[in-house]
Amino acid sequence: MEPQLEHRVTEPVATVVIRHPEKRNAMTATMWRSLPPLLEELAENPAVRALVLTGEGGTFCAGADISTLRGSSEEAQGLAVRAEEALAAFPKPTLAAIRGHCVGGGSQLAAACDLRFAEEGALFGVTPAKLGIVYSASSTRRLVSLVGPATAKYLLFSGELIDAQRALRTGLVDEVLPEAELGKRVAEFTRVLASRSQLTQAAAKEFANGRTDRDAHWAGQARASGDTAEGVAAFLERRQPRFGWSVPTSG
Repeated sequence: MEPQLEHRVTEPVATVVIRHPEKRNAMTATMWRSLPPLLEELAENPAVRALVLTGEGGTFCAGADISTLRGSSEEAQGLAVRAEEALAAFPKPTLAAIRGHCVGGGSQLAAACDLRFAEEGALFGVTPAKLGIVYSASSTRRLVSLVGPATAKYLLFSGELIDAQRALRTGLVDEVLPEAELGKRVAEFTRVLASRSQLTQAAAKEFANGRTDRDAHWAGQARASGDTAEGVAAFLERRQPRFGWSVPTSG
């Protein structure tokens, strides 16, 4: 089977699987190009309340498949950055479920997710210095926002791999799970995400990503949605809330 991005929607969670096992799930040019429209399709699906990105088998993603990127380095990097930005802009919570190698373009995609859960034994690396590539400003800023300037420089200057525990200490990942428990934890946590207010999540995602001009917009959305009243009523009545607000679709 050709290298590809596979996806499934098991309501209310969409799962995107990077599938290129012959090269440790390295991303081909076609795969980079296919990610933004796939994400747009999933964002428009009202049944989807969270998205999980993972790799097939025991590897997340070993980066870009260099053999398919024979054009200019700027063109190749542009494909990766557009995919990364599309993932960062996905309007619902995103979580990278990481096993094995998460290197180069794989770390770029993982960093663009809202959260990263890793299995013990996972390895992380940001490797443009091994190829003489200038890491994009947006990707560098995103990495710095996660791990701070010192660790970002360590990763970018050296291209060295770090283990899951160090990734956890530096903020590159949010949780590290024992072997064979990652899938269960991801399923449990995405159910939690799906049960929470999409209004709260969407506003928090914008604010956490640096948006500073939408306070009035989100206050208006909160007033119109009725979600706050429902949340308070559910708390007092000791029941699960039934939030009504959902991410708007272009249709």
